[in-house]
Amino acid sequence: MAGAAALPVLGLAACRRTLSDTEPTTMTKTADITIRRSNERGHADHGWLDTYHTFSFAGYHDPAHMNFGPLRVLNQDRVAPGRGFGTHPHRDMEIVSYVLEGTMEHRDSMGTGSQMRPGDVQFMSAGTGVQHSEFNASDAEELHFLQMWVIPAKDGTEPRYGQKAFSREERQGTLRLVVSPDGADGSLQIGQDARLYAGLFAPGEEATQTLDAGRGAYLHVATGSIELDGTKLGPGDGAEIMNGDGFVVHGLEDAEIVVWDVPA
Repeated sequence: MAGAAALPVLGLAACRRTLSDTEPTTMTKTADITIRRSNERGHADHGWLDTYHTFSFAGYHDPAHMNFGPLRVLNQDRVAPGRGFGTHPHRDMEIVSYVLEGTMEHRDSMGTGSQMRPGDVQFMSAGTGVQHSEFNASDAEELHFLQMWVIPAKDGTEPRYGQKAFSREERQGTLRLVVSPDGADGSLQIGQDARLYAGLFAPGEEATQTLDAGRGAYLHVATGSIELDGTKLGPGDGAEIMNGDGFVVHGLEDAEIVVWDVPA
């Protein structure tokens, strides 16, 4: 995807949070939750690419939805078989991709060549500058993935790349840490105080996530449906979660979700 200049980030703070989905947690302060329905996002259908934008991106511009803390882009893309994004540049951005369906092929100017499949997470710290391409590696199956950009804490760093597979078992019924600033719990390490969790939820499965003061969470439902503190969210729906002790995710239909925990 074509890069965009980093935009100002609103209300950043430097606090940490914890996650607990294995022990009961009592929420003493209910979070403020703002729902963003799937059809409220920006949308473009280019034939080979069907893409939805949670935040302003490319031809979609909405001053009310520029970013969530340092989370600048959350795109949900479907790429036709054999098609993709040709070589293009990025700089000073932490780019995270998460494959939902199909196989994505990646190549970059750092010499990296790889393929990603469902459950795989990839990051590219663009730093001083990098060029890359992303393609649907299949001639028969659609590629469905999330691409997410995070504004880095520091510009001008050395470009880096990382990729890791997270099994269904370690994501099932829980929120598995997959990206963090310190590589905790086997996660990929990016250059911002931001954490990404990925989870699969069958009907009735439940996880509790806590938030520290000064932190916010953005939850995105990629597929299926869940209940978030009593509100049903379906495919493509998202939620900004602020000013509380945490929240509870409850599976309604087989669902795949991601949650960003960021300074806000």
